[in-house]
Amino acid sequence: MSYVALIPARMKSTRLPDKPLADIGGKPMIVRVAERVGLSAAIRAVVATDDLRIRDAVEAAGFEAVLTREDHPSGTDRLAEAADLLQLADSDIVINVQGDEPLIDPALLDHVAALLQADPDLPMATAAHRIHDAADFFNPNVVKVVLDGRSRALYFSRAPIAWARDAFAADKTTLPDGFDGLRHIGIYGYRAGFLRTYSRLQAAPLEGWEALEQLRVLWHGYAIGVHVAEHAPAPGVDTPEDLARVREFFAANA
Repeated sequence: MSYVALIPARMKSTRLPDKPLADIGGKPMIVRVAERVGLSAAIRAVVATDDLRIRDAVEAAGFEAVLTREDHPSGTDRLAEAADLLQLADSDIVINVQGDEPLIDPALLDHVAALLQADPDLPMATAAHRIHDAADFFNPNVVKVVLDGRSRALYFSRAPIAWARDAFAADKTTLPDGFDGLRHIGIYGYRAGFLRTYSRLQAAPLEGWEALEQLRVLWHGYAIGVHVAEHAPAPGVDTPEDLARVREFFAANA
């Protein structure tokens, strides 16, 4: 397997200021993420940032970083610039690893990359896991995905999809036996050439309504392969409470 892991990171978090440099067991969070990526099959791990402090922290820890522009509207656009700065070929596989996931499972990166490696016609891939709790299924903060027969995404939504009509008419407190609701996992793989194409695609009405950027890809007719993981991934760091939890994990597993 051959792929490059790109880790977008920026300082402007409203809920947790200076999040990429938050200390976790004596190391900045962004370095912890890079270390986890280093346990995967990625041949290269690069942090893409618009902040000199992040770049310096990453390089001081012995990892690679590139400095990107500050005006990107999304992390995907930042990745497209990083792919150009790194002179990646259009056929190269890129896995986007969020810079606030210091507990990311390295094997998950490999599984998403494997989808792209197995199918040269697939421009993009992501992951999901099965939902077992009805509260999660009906929670609009939990993004759902439905697949076709080739495990490609038909649609992503904050709404409860697919809708078990008869079962939910009788009871919405439990999921029916055999129900295959899937929760989207926010990890993405791309071919570098498609990253460049994506940065030029017009925003789609659907992504505005759902607040889901990946719907732009489906709206323009591109396929997204989906790896269904056996287990839910460890949550990322969005709040001070999340940071405390991760710090406790590293302290207990030092």
